[in-house]
Amino acid sequence: MALSQRHGLPELVGRILAARGVAVDDAEAYLDPTLRALMPDPSALKDMDRAADRIARAIEAGERIAVFGDYDVDGATSAALLLRYLRALGGDPLLHIPDRMTEGYGPNAPALRRLQEAGAGLAITVDCGTMALEPLAAAAAGGLDIIVLDHHIAAAKLPAAHAVVNPNRLDDSSGLGNLAACGVTFLTLVAVNRALRRDGAFAGRAEPDLLGLLDLVALGTVCDVVPLTGLNRALVIQGLKVMARRHNPGLRALSDVARVTERIGAYHLGYILGPRVNAGGRIGRSDLGARLLSTEDEAEAAEIAAILDSHNDDRKTIEAEVQRAAMALLDGRDDPGPVAVAAGEGWHPGVVGIVAGRLKDRYDRPTCIVALEGGIGRASCRSVPGVDIGAAVAEARAAGLLESGGGHPMAAGFAVRADNLAALVAFLHDHVRGQGRGPLVPVTQFDGTLAIGAATPALAATVERLGPFGAGNPEPRFVLTAARAVAARVVGADHVSCFLTGAEGGRLKAIAFRALETPLGQALLDPAGAPLHLAGVLRVDRWKGQERAQFQIDDGAPVWRGDGA
Repeated sequence: MALSQRHGLPELVGRILAARGVAVDDAEAYLDPTLRALMPDPSALKDMDRAADRIARAIEAGERIAVFGDYDVDGATSAALLLRYLRALGGDPLLHIPDRMTEGYGPNAPALRRLQEAGAGLAITVDCGTMALEPLAAAAAGGLDIIVLDHHIAAAKLPAAHAVVNPNRLDDSSGLGNLAACGVTFLTLVAVNRALRRDGAFAGRAEPDLLGLLDLVALGTVCDVVPLTGLNRALVIQGLKVMARRHNPGLRALSDVARVTERIGAYHLGYILGPRVNAGGRIGRSDLGARLLSTEDEAEAAEIAAILDSHNDDRKTIEAEVQRAAMALLDGRDDPGPVAVAAGEGWHPGVVGIVAGRLKDRYDRPTCIVALEGGIGRASCRSVPGVDIGAAVAEARAAGLLESGGGHPMAAGFAVRADNLAALVAFLHDHVRGQGRGPLVPVTQFDGTLAIGAATPALAATVERLGPFGAGNPEPRFVLTAARAVAARVVGADHVSCFLTGAEGGRLKAIAFRALETPLGQALLDPAGAPLHLAGVLRVDRWKGQERAQFQIDDGAPVWRGDGA
């Protein structure tokens, strides 16, 4: 195979690259992406030059700038990017993150007015603002300049702002619509830096270290589940290198409290660090994440990290309760339809997004979880490839079915009156059917079969170079045929660890997470069990300075007579 031969890759890896559309001449750049090669001109974004010039003027004049963010990881990292940049230039920016319970998502007029009263002449909204027409109109009428840095789907009418930088506004032709808000914010800082350099603002002083902020961009990009392809993939790869230096006090404290001792990868961002940053906005103080990621004070970082870790433990308990209730509702229906929607009184709105993500995987269809209180439902939605849930929510809002709402193809949120919920569900079902995804049935895709003896640490390390893995760049999945589990045991609360052997030899460490009470877990633990066809991913297991291959088992099936075993 040409890819494997020219680049010295295992044939299996070459086949994976080819299946993902990587050409022979592009493989080297894919395996080692650089920002130098992939970084666009920020001016390609509509309104970017106007935004950068206004921010640069404010910095040069010593004008106080307010940052208005969102309470999720993308919002927290975007806000922290701005705060750290402005403080590096001697500024004293204001910060406001709305409370999820009392203020809801996005800018609101009272909060913007308070920022103006505190001395702000310019407010920058990050990860929000595109659909906040009335609040931003009120702020503009009061004399406050607004710049919107966002990535959510836009309508034809834009808010009354000095600039709206959003690659998903209808008149933007940059082709950067896959960026998370933190990516848009980073490009804005590049443009601002360029404007300040043009004006001679750095004469006799060092420029802020923009590349040193990429750890925040990596965290926000992974956690917002945007496609990890192209520029996003390069931002995450370079950001992970920055994160390895542990120079951000907040990220360092968060890693320590989460007991992360190995090299941080996309998995740690999405499943260990990200949920803790999110915990403040979900069930605690909404500004904790942005404060943690922007502080230079070691003691403050340690204190906030400990609070977030505690909130994360509480979040897990609340989340489990809501998930059980939502599953009971959905499992009790003969057919949940093309969109799985579950609503419940008293459900905590701070965990509905996590539950929607888990149940989206369970039912393999777009899922909306709605927390009802006082006649209003606050919902989070997560989608599957091929169904643009953000577009569905935007059209439902345009149809008058929602009080508010917005999002992007893979995730969205909305507020709906309880008496409109049934009409909304019917609308979403019709909209998703109209998108033509086809039958909503679980589909498992594999990148190839793998012999146990071939699953070496070297192969696992080469597969790792295809990452970081996530939305748009799924981790390669393999099938091990006719494998036997030996030395199986339960580790942790309900994980099953074992070694796998095959008819052709070899021995491979393996683990099946949360499998103890499942048929798969019981089959692995049965010492007299039949061989199994196993599906999963091959990873490098790093422990005490040693590296070995490990297979994470996702699913399995017994080998029946005639399977070739």
